[in-house]
Amino acid sequence: MRPAAPVTSSRDLPHPAREEIRLEGVLHALSDPMRLRIVRELAAGAGDELSCSHFDLPVTKSTTTHHFRVLRESGVIRQVYRGTAKMNGLRQEDLDVLFPGLLASLLAAAGRQATRLGAAG
Repeated sequence: MRPAAPVTSSRDLPHPAREEIRLEGVLHALSDPMRLRIVRELAAGAGDELSCSHFDLPVTKSTTTHHFRVLRESGVIRQVYRGTAKMNGLRQEDLDVLFPGLLASLLAAAGRQATRLGAAG
């Protein structure tokens, strides 16, 4: 007998289970400069969740929403509602178990690139 599915509300957002996360999906999500910027900010937060409004991206609100959805659906971030705020957290443990060293290497390379190009974000 399978355990009962967790009760979900209309505000629950779909996330892939750890075993459903695919390398190509993660790499696609992180190939966009805005999404990589979001992930770098989340990683700098040392495990803290950040609200969507925390991120000051030079794109429209609908484009920002799209970027967060791609990151969530690929398994890079987890989004949950806390009151009226949509909070974002990096799924670092899941990614480290599935792809050891990948996230750390990508974040280090992104940091070196930002330094080389003279960009803070």
